[in-house]
Amino acid sequence: MSYERVEVECYSGHRACERPIAFTFQNRRWEVEQVLDRWYEGGLRPGQPTLNYFKVRTAEDRIFLLRYNALFDAWAIRVPPKTPH
Repeated sequence: MSYERVEVECYSGHRACERPIAFTFQNRRWEVEQVLDRWYEGGLRPGQPTLNYFKVRTAEDRIFLLRYNALFDAWAIRVPPKTPH
């Protein structure tokens, strides 16, 4: 799975970066209409970062997978593999 760094605007409620509300990808701003799913990975061993995943649907009805790395305060988006033509 390949990921690319993206800028994400977040809702911050009782904690920072609680959930994404919009992101910029491929020179375009995408508004998050709904968080379809979210899960966590890592953080159990010392030095292992906690990764928060968000499967989101945009206002244009597109589905994206966003990942937040708390250790580096960095967001990334899953880039689908290129299919041969």
